[in-house]
Amino acid sequence: MLSYFDWTSFSLFFSASSTQNYLKKCYNDKQIENAEQKSYENCYPFIYYLEHGKVYYEQAQIAPLIIQPILFFYGFVHLIKASILTIDPNYPETTSVLAHGVSTRKRKKQQYLFFQDEVKFQKTGLFPFIAEKMFHMKHFEGEKANMSDLFKQIPELSGLFSQLEGKKTFIEVKQTNDEFQIPTSILDVFHMTENRFIEFFLQKSKGVFELHKVNHNSEIIFKKEDNKKFDCAPLRFNLESNSHSLPLNRSSEFEFHELLIHYLLLYNLSMIARYETEWWSELVKTMPNKDFPFIQTFLKLSLSKGPFLIHQFLMSQR
Repeated sequence: MLSYFDWTSFSLFFSASSTQNYLKKCYNDKQIENAEQKSYENCYPFIYYLEHGKVYYEQAQIAPLIIQPILFFYGFVHLIKASILTIDPNYPETTSVLAHGVSTRKRKKQQYLFFQDEVKFQKTGLFPFIAEKMFHMKHFEGEKANMSDLFKQIPELSGLFSQLEGKKTFIEVKQTNDEFQIPTSILDVFHMTENRFIEFFLQKSKGVFELHKVNHNSEIIFKKEDNKKFDCAPLRFNLESNSHSLPLNRSSEFEFHELLIHYLLLYNLSMIARYETEWWSELVKTMPNKDFPFIQTFLKLSLSKGPFLIHQFLMSQR
């Protein structure tokens, strides 16, 4: 069962002196000029971003479902902006980075289903900015992400997919210290030979993992590099089972860090809650299809998973 995120985990950052020291180390590690001065300048903006984000999440927890997407999205955005300050002390340098960075169809078609909806990536704005700055990913302009594919990249929703669609969306990965054991049954799912899968996994991990050993007909074991504390791509952490798992859907979102997945889903849901009042109200009241249980479960998850992902990133910068 999913436990609620404990905001005391952020206590380190609700102190001006410790936050300034934290930011100074972040800037020094990245060889940013005037690290001490910039850490002093950004100390309170960083704290206020976190405080505002926390308030949004606290209000979302007690708010009715119908306005939760808006509160979660803006809470998440504030936490993201604090994260950006650890790597870009001059944020925001231009107004272009303040836009959302993604767009959605303003008027929904008849028989609209959230599962079939898409968001389109823009050239500028927060989404391409955090993708590049935090995860070193570029060139998204014009590409789209499908809501169904995004849901399939969230490990805590795998049980719901099994119940409602009869399909697995993740395979669990056992972990022993820094070793991750992937069952060789993945080869049949991905239609790959052992060597091809190893090559594929190492390529997608972008240096996070190295091959440790192979137990044929049993498991393939990868070892995590010590200096890669935050990112376990392409594995995802399941907050419910406290374990890592590998997504089975190899859409373009397979390579996205889960923080980006949450941003896209919350953005679209917040736009719907604001501008598609009739459809959104009907969905919440009549629960006509599988859209509702997935959206409801995702929003419950957001209460903990969003702050958890941000906290993981901030701690990795120490």
